[in-house]
Amino acid sequence: MEKYKHIFWDLDHTLWDFEKNSVAALQEVYHHFDLPSMGIPSFEEFNINYHTHNDKYWERFRKGFITREVMRWKRMYATMLDYKIANEKLASELGEAYLQFLPQQTNVFAHAIDVLEYAEAKGYAQHIITNGFENTQIEKMTNTNMLRYFDVIITSEKAMSMKPHKDIFNYALLKTGANLNNSIMIGDALDVDVLGAVNVGMDAVWFNVHQHQKDGERTFEIHSLDQLYKII
Repeated sequence: MEKYKHIFWDLDHTLWDFEKNSVAALQEVYHHFDLPSMGIPSFEEFNINYHTHNDKYWERFRKGFITREVMRWKRMYATMLDYKIANEKLASELGEAYLQFLPQQTNVFAHAIDVLEYAEAKGYAQHIITNGFENTQIEKMTNTNMLRYFDVIITSEKAMSMKPHKDIFNYALLKTGANLNNSIMIGDALDVDVLGAVNVGMDAVWFNVHQHQKDGERTFEIHSLDQLYKII
């Protein structure tokens, strides 16, 4: 399938294993601030509570209801409220520490580096389209030795738009010189990465690592990154 020349990758949950890395970063926060001394004896419960709130606040952020800055501290504030701790300063400190620890983690999905190497060897131009924070995403890719594979990094901050909105995809095409006919998007979120690409007319691969049963338009579906060898 030589029709593609440009590969647009999502980063979190697609190449960089956000779930594993987030848990590791939260563990560092938990111990660094000695949260058991504040009445939070179970890291497992703390982790579940945080990610429940994080999902909610990310959804609000994607819809434009809150800013990045508010999300960064409020998701932690809501988590601490579960333990009857109402301290905005502490929540802000926890949130900043989490963002410092997170990009230092280096778990990537199986076959991620091999597929990037394969695509590079075949001459593909590879790019990132991410809704994540710019500095954080660059640091993640640097610490996992992935940054060198990508020609252009498109973040929602630079594009002033977020997946699945069309503007970020149009911005990506403009910045890379790609066109819809020779481009393909690879991402884990059917309603964000895949829907966004399909809505602008770009082929898309749904990386359905958890094998969810979901309705939604997609060009390809894979459950492991090594299945990309048959697509690209």
